[in-house]
Amino acid sequence: MEVELGSRLKTLRVHRNLDQATLSARAGISVRALRNLESGSGSSLRTLIQVIRALGREQWLETIAPVPTINPLMLTRAAKPRQRASKPRVKAPG
Repeated sequence: MEVELGSRLKTLRVHRNLDQATLSARAGISVRALRNLESGSGSSLRTLIQVIRALGREQWLETIAPVPTINPLMLTRAAKPRQRASKPRVKAPG
């Protein structure tokens, strides 16, 4: 999956007519970090986000884990929006 993502980023970079030095400067990362990301040979999440932003593709990040805008529980009662997850309930031995 890393190799595929790197390949897609490289294709987008080439279609935008950017060389690695230019994109890495815009993203604020080293050329080596960009090369590692594009080859799928290990990179950090921070590097990925910086490159995505430099390419103007922030909307890609929204598709990873979209936050639902309508919570079904909010439709049934007047509830406050959730601030955190709750612990799973443990059934009493019985």
